[in-house]
Amino acid sequence: MKILIPVDNSSLNGDVSMSFGRTPYFLVYDLETNESKFVLNEAANSQGGAGIKAAQYIVDLGANILITPRLGENAAEIILAAGIKIKKAHALSAENNIQAFVKNELSDLIDIHAGFHGHH
Repeated sequence: MKILIPVDNSSLNGDVSMSFGRTPYFLVYDLETNESKFVLNEAANSQGGAGIKAAQYIVDLGANILITPRLGENAAEIILAAGIKIKKAHALSAENNIQAFVKNELSDLIDIHAGFHGHH
């Protein structure tokens, strides 16, 4: 099972990014092997539609779970349509959020916002 988390830097101890579409990196964490890798978010510098592009990117990466503090509705539609579960991140490090997920302490993300649509 692959968990994806938007992060501000390429460290397990780094903070979860508040911006899904514009996050600099995604942490890809494999629960079976405990391997983690950081991938650049190629959508971060998009003129528009960064959330949608980032959502498609994580689908392509084979994510099963997305842990994020918030998400726009267009990105959420793509992610949910792909069968990826969305969990609400705690205001902690990426590693702490993974541990919270494993302990079943993260709730489903239900407060999907309308998206920023060109507002940075």
